[in-house]
Order: sequence, then C-alpha cells, then structure tokens
Amino acid sequence: MTDPYEILGIGRDASEEQIKTAYRKRAKTAHPDSGGDVDTFGRLQKAYELLLDPVRRKLFDDTGYDVELTDAVDLQALVAIEKLITDMVLDEREPGTFDPVAHMRASLMDEIRKANFSKSELERHSDRIRLHLDRLGKRPGKDVVGHMLRARIKAIATAISETEAKIDATERACDMLEGYLYVMDTPMLEEEEPTSDVEWDDAPEARSAAQ
Repeated sequence: MTDPYEILGIGRDASEEQIKTAYRKRAKTAHPDSGGDVDTFGRLQKAYELLLDPVRRKLFDDTGYDVELTDAVDLQALVAIEKLITDMVLDEREPGTFDPVAHMRASLMDEIRKANFSKSELERHSDRIRLHLDRLGKRPGKDVVGHMLRARIKAIATAISETEAKIDATERACDMLEGYLYVMDTPMLEEEEPTSDVEWDDAPEARSAAQ
C-alpha cells in the first residue's frame, strides 16, 4: 500500500493548508513538463486528492487502505475479507458464542490449501501434455495436433498464474487479520451440589447436638 503522507512528505496530523503547500512544492519538480516522471506525478496527484477528501482520509487513517492507491494484491485481499464480513454479518448465532475472526482465518487457510492443490494438478496436467508433445515424432505440414496441444499448455500456464495470484491475495488477507482478538463469552459452569458448612467428621460435638 502506497502511503500518501510519505508521498507528500508530511505528518499524519498535517492540516489542509500544509497538504496543499507540500503538493505545490513537489509538483514543481514531479510534473512531466518540468522533467518529472508521469507515474510519479500521478501518484502525487492521487495522494493529494486522497488527503483532501475527509472521508477517504479517515478511511485510510483507520484501515491503512484506499482503493485508488491500493495495489492489485491488496485489493483482491480486501475483496476476500469483504465476502467473509458478509458471512459474519449474516450469521444468526449470538455474538460471543463463536469466534468469527477465527472462522475467517480458517476459511482463508482452506482457500489457500485448495488453490495450492489446484496449482499442483494444473502443473501435473501441463507436464503430461508436454510429454505427449515431445513424443509426436513425424508431423504433417499442418500440425493441427501439435498446435492444439501447445494451446492447451498456454491456457494452463494462464490458469496457474491466476491461481498463484489468488494464493498471494489470500495470504495477504490472512496477514490483514493478524492481531485481532475476539472476546468470547465465558461459558456458565453447572451449579455444584450445595454442601453443608459443617464437616461432621471433624466436628463430633456438632453432630451430637444435631442428633
């Protein structure tokens, strides 16, 4: 995640006027017309717009994320967590009777396991196709079979890349959940059988009096 405060070189308590002053100062050298880099100037503008928007600025201060400045992996991770938040909100169980954060972590870890398995299967499938392709000795001028096999390998490579991206995003989502501690209700213990305040074996006088 790109930090807009670092881009502008200001503190997190900077006022609106300080934000504008810092932007003007950096824009003089960052602007492409002044020999600056287009991407750098673009990030400078986005950081400036974020910090001048009180709603976006508060959201960034609270979460450390902003849609405009978040990289693709972080954005996918946020989408994954958003889906889990929906599940948490729709769960009818009483708050405190289950740990929704632990459930979210478990769901993400399960997704990572499934994705890793899928990646392994795709790689194995691709290796098999390559072996078939290698064994195609003499081929006609128009190699239809070879073309189709190579196309399959290419498609599988794309699927593997997408699966790896999903794994990275899910792992990032797990990182985002680190540090949370959900407070559970203390389970009620069954009431014990009432006992007499008098220990008869240790108090013969009391036993005699009772008789």
